[in-house]
Amino acid sequence: MKMKKIILSALTLLMGASAFNGCTSWIEEDPDSFITPDMVGDSEDAASQWVTGVYSKWVNDMFRWGYFPRVLEQDADYISGPDWLFGSFGAGNFQGTDDALALQDALWNGCYNLIGRANLAERHIRAMNNITDAVKNNAIGEVKFHKAFAYFLLVRAYGPVPVQPEVDTSDKNQPRQSVDSVYTYIINNLQDAAYMMYKNTDQAYQAGHVNAGSAAGLLAKVYATMAAAAMPAGTQITVRTGGAYDGDGDDKAYAPLRSMTFSKRAVSGYENMDSHELYTLAAQWAHDVITGEYGDYELLPYNQLWLKSSCTASEFMFSVASADGNDTYSTQVHTQYAGYLMAPGSDFIASGGWTGCTRHWYDLFEHDDYRITQGVRHRWRVNGHQDGNLGFFYPLTEEYSIMATGTNLAGERVGEPSGIYADGVSYYYNMTSECLAFTTKYSDVTNAATENADANWPFLRYADVKLIYAEAENELGHPEEAIIHLNDVRRRSNAAEASLTGNGALDTQEKMRSAIIEERAKEFACEADRRWDLIRWGIYLDAMNAIGTNEDSNGNKTRTERNLLFPIPNSEFNTNHAITENNPGWA
Repeated sequence: MKMKKIILSALTLLMGASAFNGCTSWIEEDPDSFITPDMVGDSEDAASQWVTGVYSKWVNDMFRWGYFPRVLEQDADYISGPDWLFGSFGAGNFQGTDDALALQDALWNGCYNLIGRANLAERHIRAMNNITDAVKNNAIGEVKFHKAFAYFLLVRAYGPVPVQPEVDTSDKNQPRQSVDSVYTYIINNLQDAAYMMYKNTDQAYQAGHVNAGSAAGLLAKVYATMAAAAMPAGTQITVRTGGAYDGDGDDKAYAPLRSMTFSKRAVSGYENMDSHELYTLAAQWAHDVITGEYGDYELLPYNQLWLKSSCTASEFMFSVASADGNDTYSTQVHTQYAGYLMAPGSDFIASGGWTGCTRHWYDLFEHDDYRITQGVRHRWRVNGHQDGNLGFFYPLTEEYSIMATGTNLAGERVGEPSGIYADGVSYYYNMTSECLAFTTKYSDVTNAATENADANWPFLRYADVKLIYAEAENELGHPEEAIIHLNDVRRRSNAAEASLTGNGALDTQEKMRSAIIEERAKEFACEADRRWDLIRWGIYLDAMNAIGTNEDSNGNKTRTERNLLFPIPNSEFNTNHAITENNPGWA
């Protein structure tokens, strides 16, 4: 994992890490510009170069080829897509297919490449003498944050993993460390980062970078992840789920949501952790972020939240962006979720728009919740619709069927298309992966007609910190505090406020717990969060198998014990002889 060289262009050196994590500057990589550690120097610019080299790994190694965020996203209950995309990894086949192997390689190797560069950067920044302590500390803090986040991705996905030595070594034979040891390393790095980095209110802070609040917020999430996983087996959680359809053929119809109560299974590696102590720490860190100890943060108004102009707003505590149309520093997030247009301003999607949410996810929401009224695409047209003047509409409900077609669900004419559908286009719906609850989160980009658009990927938002705080306070026996922060998130999206009394009251710890977990499913849909919530709460197998093969796009959600962890790639066994066994169920 030792990094011999970092590739940085002259433009990269000037702009620093914000070019990779912000959205107001762009990178052009010069493949002939090789800058070795000896050439970087000892200055504030040099420290910035090292930090930039760490940020760049998120895009160039992990997101660039389109495997991220798929490896984090597809294996979840409310996510769906076409069989050619979901038929391997999305169906639980984490090993043995080219697609699954590529996805695994992106996560394992991508994270360790980032960690290797972070260790190298930290060593060189620490050795600098010609920079102020504040600049040095902030640069080291940023590097530590990214290293910690990479290990957080790894330990959730693989369980015990190697912790690479921070010292310069060529020894690739590093054994797996226990889950609690990895978390100790993550926590130590994040605690250091929280105290070393600038706050977002400091004059020296650069918008788009991670900051002290980013580290504190991630610490709250790390502690909550450990705490939930350590909760006793048998803890009750209710999930609204079930098979997608009733009937078959001409009688096929969407099945209603069913409330199913699952009993938590023990989560391997977390058995000896103290959930109460961990939730206490999660609450403390989240509280300190919320009360401003680490900077100023706010929930953006929903109509501003997913605008490209908002991507460095304080709600986005850690996000990864890319350069528009750039072959090296580009992602396919926009293509995967929204699809790219045939030409700028075109009405037709040329390709993409493959990953969406299921009808059961859509039905979790109240009628006027902005996360479906504004956050879901309700009409769109693809390349094949040009000749027939056609288009898709969503969802298949009485209301939308009448607005889009003038007919009710029984096929009876009750009027003419109205509202946005009264444009002369013949809209229709089908029960395939062509018609899913497609998010609009990644639609606002500089050029919607390019495959490599500059969509912003949100790894950590302030809304997450609010819901983590609500979760922790509920588990600590403080529902009055929990519901305040749950309702802050709901109110932003025009959802009715939850209550501790009256009809539908969240008047037990289990009801509040289930409501918060469901709120997370709604708020962070298509943000690669759902699988990891199911895993940490020990309900992954039950939630997936409640759907089984009865899935919106005819995909397969059936899972077994081996799916709880990803298999370690064979490439690691070939180079790291300290690892001799794969995760259970994987060869």
